Amino acid sequence: MTAGTAATDTRSRLLDAALRLFSEHGVEGTSLQMIADELGVTKAAVYYHFKTKDEITEAVAAPALQELDQIIEEARTKRSRSAQVDHALTGFVELIVRQRPLLGLYNSDPGMQRVVNRTFQAPRGADLKTRMKTVLAGEAPSLSDAIMVHVVFTGLTMAGGAPQYADIDDDTLREHLLDAGRRLLGRPRKRPGGAG
Repeated sequence: MTAGTAATDTRSRLLDAALRLFSEHGVEGTSLQMIADELGVTKAAVYYHFKTKDEITEAVAAPALQELDQIIEEARTKRSRSAQVDHALTGFVELIVRQRPLLGLYNSDPGMQRVVNRTFQAPRGADLKTRMKTVLAGEAPSLSDAIMVHVVFTGLTMAGGAPQYADIDDDTLREHLLDAGRRLLGRPRKRPGGAG
């Protein structure tokens, strides 16, 4: 293993440990020393990768936010509004299913919410929530449509990270979140075999 590979592996393990500890103790209740102890390294080793807990929190959330950004941009390339909405909803639900521990933390922890909301700004100008609203409801949505998109975005996130659904398998959760999102957005249900 090269030095670069070892550093990447340590950084990855550090972020995994931080997410576990944040989930148990909250962002504010987790110290850099606790993260070091969880990894079996010195606090200086943690400082080698991150100078502050906020940097660690941002790094824990960054892959999901980057993926959401990519989903939105891919949806915007679709030719029809229907295809844009389907791509955005399907991609968003898939992200939720894969990121359950992070969403559970975001839903319940003000420290994670503060950091994520601060970093929610994307390099493309409008923040991710506004860009998702535009994909799902169009450029100039009515108040009713804007509120519905907010309910979909927030509701799917809350349900996907809810502790009471933690034992549901991925396929079942995916199916129910997609169904809920489609119903809220007034989208037809996808039928087995592609008819829909």
